[in-house]
Amino acid sequence: MKIRVSLIAFLCMGLSAIAQENLNYQKPSKSILDLADYQKAPSVSLDTKKEYMLLSYRATYKTLDDLNQEELRLGGLRINPITNISSTVTYINNIKLRKVADKNEIQVSGLPTNSRISNIVWSPNDKKILFSNTITTGVELWVLDVASAKATKLTEATLNANLGTPFSWFNDNETILVKMLPKNRAALLDSKKDLPTGPITSNSEGAKSQNRTYADMLKNKNDEINFENIITSELYKITLDGKATLLKNAAMFAGERISPDGNFLMLTTIQKPFSYIVPLNRFPSKTVVYDKNGIEIKTVNELPLNEIMPKGFMAVRKGKREISWRNDKPATLAYVVALDEGDPANKVDFRDEIFLWEAPFTANPTSMVKTPQRFGDITWGNETIAVVSDEWYDTRNTKTYLINPSDSNQRPKIISDRNSQDIYADPGVFETKKNQYNKHVLAIENNNAFLIGEGFTKDGQFPFIDEFNLKTLQSKRLYTSPYKDKKEDLLEIEDFKKGKVLVQIQSKNEYPNYYFRNIKQKNSLTPITTFENPFESIKNVSKEVIKYKRKDGVELSGTLYLPEGYDKVKKEKLPLLIWAYPAEYKDKSSAGQSNQNPNEFTFPYYGSFVYWVTKGYAVLDDASFPIIGEGTTEPNDNFITQLVDDAEAAINAVNALGYINTKKVAIGGHSYGAFMTSNLLTHSNLFACGIARSGAYNRTLTPFGFQSEQRNYWEVPSVYNTMSPFMNADKMKTPLLLVHGEADNNPGTFTLQTERYFQALKGLGAPVRMVILPKESHGYVAKENILHLLWEQDQFLEKHLKN
Repeated sequence: MKIRVSLIAFLCMGLSAIAQENLNYQKPSKSILDLADYQKAPSVSLDTKKEYMLLSYRATYKTLDDLNQEELRLGGLRINPITNISSTVTYINNIKLRKVADKNEIQVSGLPTNSRISNIVWSPNDKKILFSNTITTGVELWVLDVASAKATKLTEATLNANLGTPFSWFNDNETILVKMLPKNRAALLDSKKDLPTGPITSNSEGAKSQNRTYADMLKNKNDEINFENIITSELYKITLDGKATLLKNAAMFAGERISPDGNFLMLTTIQKPFSYIVPLNRFPSKTVVYDKNGIEIKTVNELPLNEIMPKGFMAVRKGKREISWRNDKPATLAYVVALDEGDPANKVDFRDEIFLWEAPFTANPTSMVKTPQRFGDITWGNETIAVVSDEWYDTRNTKTYLINPSDSNQRPKIISDRNSQDIYADPGVFETKKNQYNKHVLAIENNNAFLIGEGFTKDGQFPFIDEFNLKTLQSKRLYTSPYKDKKEDLLEIEDFKKGKVLVQIQSKNEYPNYYFRNIKQKNSLTPITTFENPFESIKNVSKEVIKYKRKDGVELSGTLYLPEGYDKVKKEKLPLLIWAYPAEYKDKSSAGQSNQNPNEFTFPYYGSFVYWVTKGYAVLDDASFPIIGEGTTEPNDNFITQLVDDAEAAINAVNALGYINTKKVAIGGHSYGAFMTSNLLTHSNLFACGIARSGAYNRTLTPFGFQSEQRNYWEVPSVYNTMSPFMNADKMKTPLLLVHGEADNNPGTFTLQTERYFQALKGLGAPVRMVILPKESHGYVAKENILHLLWEQDQFLEKHLKN
């Protein structure tokens, strides 16, 4: 009893009670630094129907100073209260234009000094481009004239971008709908300076409310006041000459959608009461349709506060959901209603029903189609053709149907019926094109639609284009990528009759570039871009996808890297790094499929282990770690056993090639991969050390489900406890590097998870080091932090693995 009490007391101590090292930022060794400190290539906005393409440039990383700005965390948002835009935005610092058919880049003139550009939106006729620019006091609206390549400021820094892009084009290409800060906006409250007027209270009236652990929720009355303040906007119409007209008075506008014909405006506003346990997308809301002048036409939806949801991933809220304009009609709304009241436990013949409602909404909505499973998505075609999909998580089944939107009595025709995790059977995605309303609809030529597929097979990846006959429902293969030493992505069909297709081609040492391929003229290629490889120092490393089997026969794979010049005949024994992330499956066949392509460009992003191939390590990247639960068995019922079997199979596979020293193997992962790493070090003797970043280690702190686990803690306490490294900390004796962002915003992986796990391991005498990266969220973005992370990992691996 004394031991238990003292342990509990220790675990409840704050980090201040643990000696910490004050360490200045460090940089990794030169071979790693040269790769990490690279010049980022421009991002390309390329629509083959446009005459011009946009090239946007941004810094490779943010800086710590970028993260050190003021920040409010309310209702699931993280915003800068001074500038009124998300604090997580990565800004563009320069933009250029280039004619698609030309090679010369045109520098845009008139750009703001020290540009911080975001929210780029092309006009319907592709002749203008809107963008926002953030200065120290707020967000401005700018417009770029494409023909002259000249940018002009339209407004001062008064936009409200706290809920995303704060503007959209009307159909006339001259008028813009803009969310502006209210002119009489009150100052934000500073809770640090105000004395509380009373306690914070929450009630439960006995109804079940099983919510996952969300970050950045409202906590008190001041938060409520500040939340309303930051999301409240006035709506203006602003013309290209800068004339502004108030359209709607201040409200908590959370969604603005203009009808395809431009005559109606659907506005969604957040309502009260707010919640302290769920984010803003589950707050009450009201959706109203107005005409283009702001005159109210009809309230089309009202949703109450949604703190209580039925159990299961297929649970949805009652009432109208996914309400949107139909792309192929001037002004018709489509929305979905759950026929099972949103509860997957209810047994019904049809789960969802899709309704149509034509403006001005004087007639009742009409039923279009019912789906046996939960509605997935819809691609509109024309008066008589649309494609609908549904899905069900527990069975992993997904179906796609051809329907007639004008005749609800006409039975939907099943186009595909498959396991959603069966990537080898994926028929592809229907190609779309823009219609007269500038909206994407199904591309139809002579009663044929077109499918573009990723083309994963047991023999490799071979993307394809199929012609799909809408009458016979039969497919005809038009093109299959022939490459075995390159990777080709089929992006868009530009000209159906001529066979002109936009593609992107890359290899392990050739940076991805864009081309036009003509599938009717000997598959000829015309280059569009010529970006250079920024990682020349690793272009000649050995890279291959290896396939192997787990002891129960499940097929596995991983991408194996070996140092440049490694002699595969002499086979020097190298230390091995494995990077992985577990994935849940309901059948062994799907779990054994591989989506890895050895010809994908080798891009050592900050989270990768690939850097260490330059330092004499072998690296098995993206190793398969399937967790399978067939039939009534859930994947997590045998999580630990399968995890260890996955790891053992990976090590044995590389060892069978003769390349590694099995006594010098490390495992690493991020988020759920960190959870995997700590479990493997706890429950096996396969690894010399491990690196776990931004993970969760105590599953009792995520009691209402995590990852794909739908059962709560009280239903299966043994599963939660067995899977929790924290509960088994006394078994962990292997060196572990724990890394976490100081401001993790991911549900369930609060920074506290790493802090408490470290305290437990330290108290029990395990060899562990903890690194908390200042200001970072779930993913890391600041250059100082990223370079130091690489240094920490390098030092750790040199100490515990290589030497």
